[in-house]
Amino acid sequence: MSRWEVLSPGVQTTVQDQGRTGWRHLGVARAGALDPSALALANRLVGNAESCAGLEIVLQGPRLRLPRPSLIALVGAHVQASWNDLPLPMGRPIHVPAGELKLGAVRDGARAWLAMTGGMDVAPTLGSRSTDLRGGFGGHEGRALRAGDLLPAGSAHAAAPQPRFPAWWIDPDDPWTVDRHVLRYVPLHHAAASALGTQRWRVHPNSNRQGLRLDGAPLEAQDGSGISEPVAVGTLQLPPDGQPILLLADAQTVGGYPRLGHVVACDLGRAAQLRPGESVHFEPIDLRQARALALGYQHRLARLRLAIAQRL
Repeated sequence: MSRWEVLSPGVQTTVQDQGRTGWRHLGVARAGALDPSALALANRLVGNAESCAGLEIVLQGPRLRLPRPSLIALVGAHVQASWNDLPLPMGRPIHVPAGELKLGAVRDGARAWLAMTGGMDVAPTLGSRSTDLRGGFGGHEGRALRAGDLLPAGSAHAAAPQPRFPAWWIDPDDPWTVDRHVLRYVPLHHAAASALGTQRWRVHPNSNRQGLRLDGAPLEAQDGSGISEPVAVGTLQLPPDGQPILLLADAQTVGGYPRLGHVVACDLGRAAQLRPGESVHFEPIDLRQARALALGYQHRLARLRLAIAQRL
């Protein structure tokens, strides 16, 4: 089995796939890529099933030593990627020889996803290879990568003296380079839910894979019993301090904070690209508009899948 060596881990690099399903009734979070579609397309580019595990890269990527030739793809925010100091492009399959793969600073966003043929072959836990950082399980030892880790990864490819890649690439104009500073949500029917969209918010540095914490003029806290209710990825909660939280992939399954509404699923990839200190505006929409957005998003993904399949 081929094992990639982690020379330096980056800010927070984790093994992720499409997440865990069927366990929320037991309090197990979904986990998985914060933008499942980005990882799915990266997998498509290297001929994998969309369910294969890859690496999620945050702000600054890792340096990896590849012991044999590999086929890789990077999708998401732009990463300064290189093989033995030779620059590598985004959004296309890349044949790389054995050597050092360096994934540097992430630009124009916060996260990118790396796929390799055969996937990251860590042992599955509860049906998924995703890392649950809050639970401390899954992925590679239930944590972000560290220097010296050895990762079972990928399938061998024909050796070549230099990286090779096609002239075509997938168009990243949507959803990764559209305005990530606008998130659309379906509000609940109370004053605080409507007030969410009347100001711009700043992404708090304490944000993580559990939730995007927001900083702004506090919203008026809602009266409530504090009884825990089901929540999901995309739920907007309002703690007593009036500063909202957008729940992300590692979020809990129930919560006692009042709910403001729900960010549409096709905008959660934008939320994953927000960096600490950046501003964000929430745009209220109704259920009819949300369904239309979801349908258009799925149509675009289907067209990208077909285009990739025709070129591979």
